[in-house]
Amino acid sequence: MPEPLKRQKITEGAILEINIENEYFVYAQILSKGLGYAFFDYRSTDKIEDLNHLLKCKVLFIIGVYDYVITRGLWKKIGTLPIRTELLILPMKFIQDPYDLDRCDLYDPNTGQIIRATKAACENLERVAVWAENHAEERIKDYYLNRPNVWVERLQLK
Repeated sequence: MPEPLKRQKITEGAILEINIENEYFVYAQILSKGLGYAFFDYRSTDKIEDLNHLLKCKVLFIIGVYDYVITRGLWKKIGTLPIRTELLILPMKFIQDPYDLDRCDLYDPNTGQIIRATKAACENLERVAVWAENHAEERIKDYYLNRPNVWVERLQLK
């Protein structure tokens, strides 16, 4: 019988354990004010024993996640680590006007500032979005299966 979900708080620096279809575990860290979550390039069929190993892992992506994913305990907090220096400042994101696809703005999640930009300046950035747990988990699975992710494709600059 699965263990009941435990209510949790969004805690900066907390490490989250994500069970992908009971096949393997991956890990993410809650960054500044819960505005960003860094997903590490680490997966294992066994739960991680030494969280410090994550300090050396590449970051796959940084995205926003709905608060309920953490507060309802869908992804379990298993400890904390210091946030790496390069993750203390969240990366820029982009906003594209749905009515004028040539209009693109840069969004700074650290300050909330929005700046008019060229489409070229917005390329290779994440779109401003908040992800549900199933979509984030699907993105992780697709990464490890080396296939495109439908949610990333939908959110790419048009």
